[in-house]
Formats: sequence, structure tokens, C-alpha cells
Amino acid sequence: MRATRAVIHLGNLKSNIRAIKSFTKPGTKMCIPVKADAYGHGSVECAKAALDAGTDFLAVATVDEGVELREHGIKAPVLLFSLCAPEEIENAVSNEIIPFVFDGEYISLFAKEAERQGKKNYPVHLAVDTGMGRIGCLPEEAPLMAKKIADSGLFLQGTMTHFATSDSKTPSSVEYTKLQFSRFTKALELITQAGLNPGIRHCANSAATLDLPETHLDMVRPGIIVYGYDADEVNSEYLSKKGTPISLKPVMTLETEVSALRPFSKGMSVGYGRTWTAEEETDIAVLPIGYGDGFVRRFSKAGVKVSINGKNYPIRGRICMDQCMVDVGKNSGVKRWDKAILFGCREDGALQTADDIARLTDTISYEITTVLTRRVPRLYVD
Repeated sequence: MRATRAVIHLGNLKSNIRAIKSFTKPGTKMCIPVKADAYGHGSVECAKAALDAGTDFLAVATVDEGVELREHGIKAPVLLFSLCAPEEIENAVSNEIIPFVFDGEYISLFAKEAERQGKKNYPVHLAVDTGMGRIGCLPEEAPLMAKKIADSGLFLQGTMTHFATSDSKTPSSVEYTKLQFSRFTKALELITQAGLNPGIRHCANSAATLDLPETHLDMVRPGIIVYGYDADEVNSEYLSKKGTPISLKPVMTLETEVSALRPFSKGMSVGYGRTWTAEEETDIAVLPIGYGDGFVRRFSKAGVKVSINGKNYPIRGRICMDQCMVDVGKNSGVKRWDKAILFGCREDGALQTADDIARLTDTISYEITTVLTRRVPRLYVD
């Protein structure tokens, strides 16, 4: 296996799910998103581990992602979070991927295809837009859309919405989440008053799952916390102060090794554009990882470091497509073929997490793990 690889700790994923479950009441269902290759961790293996840990539903963003799960023998219910094109609907229905619907045209397309394939009561979930502004009917339209679903021959298995600001604790964000939840509960009431069953009610994402138990309803949909990272301001420090601590473990460790060790004298430069020049004698370690692997170029100037033998060392010069360079200084003891840890689990020797890199680069941990490309092998351990 290539030296540059992502070690995926499935035991940590299961541990995180168990910890999250402790925040919910018995009987509350759980949906785990494995979209975007399980945030870069590997959708099939993470899906299997999540199901082993008691997950009820899985979620994807594209039909192809759902088909991949089916092709690997995964039979659990799979929700389709994003919309698909008309030409994808046949594949979605034949693979029993459950869509979010919210308007007459989309409902009709799925109803016609389900009828054509002889699948009666094909399940769908009604999406209600309570303020996210992406997909969903307006709350006052919910009973009409629920009736369209019933009249079309589809089965309204569930009703959902998505929070826009639940991971923020600013007063305006907290109020907006309350407003969204109020709108959602009103939509559910309107559906019930119309004589229809809204099915599985779900709206709680990672932050709401840990912070807002009133939003759990019938099912929660924790995302980033399953993979070991905080939901922004609803973090471990906040939850500890609140009296509801949680211990999340990073699931991924990104590692490589020193492929070359180059002695540098004062005045020597490294990399494209000669953006860094040695001010004194030092040693430069070359690592076989670059932006072609998802260790992106902007990390070069952000202060991102690499851990080798229990010590952090700075990146020098611009990260290349396939390599990057690290300043280890003189007499560091670093040797060729030593392991280098980019981020991940402390037990693997990591001194920073994807959250740490995200803070340095003004992004979120989701992006740090998700952008890792397919050429980085995933090594699964328990």
C-alpha cells in the first residue's frame, strides 16, 4: 500500500455513534449520512460500521452514491438528501433509494416510475423549507403536498426540515433555530389536521442532536460528529459547561512518510515560485503528498504543520500536486522513511486534527476530510 494513506478507525466511528445515542431517548431512530464518500472516510465501510452500531437509516446526496451501497449488499433504508435529474429516477426507484420530495412535478415523476416498476406504496419523505432556503415546500403548503403524495400512490414515510444556524450560539442564531422548529411543528400539525400521517418526523442535525433534545422527534440525523468533529460552536467545551459532555474521537488519520531528507544551506529555496528561502542551515523533509491527494495548496501559507516523531514541523514553500516539503531543522533525529502525520488521532501520533487545520484555513472540518481524493488509499482498522 502507498505510504500516503488515510487510516479509518471504524471502532472510533462506532464509539461516536454510541456516545451520540446516549443523548437521545430510547426508540429514537438515527440516520447517518455517508454522502461524499462518508465525508471522505469511505461510504461502504462506514455504512456497514454505522449499521453495526445500531443506525436505522443511511443518507446519500446522489443516486450513484446510493447505488454503490446497494451493489455492496447494503439493504438498509437509504435517504436521498439532494434532488436528482429525471433520468436518474429509474435507477433510484429500482435501487429503493428514498427521495425528499416537495413539489407536484417531482412527486409525479417518482409516482409514475414507481408505478411503471410495479412498486406500490413507494416511500418518500416530504421536505419542508422552514428557513434553509434550499429545497422544500413552504410550511403552509405541507398538507397540500402530503395529499399529492397520498393521491399519487406514493407512501409518505417521513417529513423533514433542515436547520440553518443550530451550530451557532449567537442570540440571533438561537432564535432563528427556534423559529425554524416552530414552523416545522406547525407544518406537521397542518398535515395531521388534514387527516394525513406525516410519518417519521426528523429535523435534528449534529448540533441539534447534542444541544436541542426537543427537536429529536422520531429521528435524528447527526453528521460531522459521527466522524469525530465538533458541530462548530456546539463543541466539547460548550457541552461540558452545559453539563452534557461528550467524548468524540476522530475517525480518520492522514499519514505519509519522509521520502527524502535534503540538507539545505543558507540561501537555498524550495518549491514553485521560490516562496521560501532558508535563513540558516536546515534539513528539508520531502513528503509524497500534495494537492492531488487533497492536501491542498492553501495550507502552504496557513501555518499548517506536520507531526514527525512526536513533534510538529512547518511546511515550507508551496504544496505541489504530489509532494510537499517540511522544515525539520538540523539534528532533529528525523530519518528517511519516518512516519509523518498530517492530522487525526492522538493514538496514531497526530498533534493536530482536521478541526485545527480548518481553523487555520478559515473553513470547516468537513472540507478537510471530504477533499481527500480517491488516490489516497483508505486503510480500515477496528
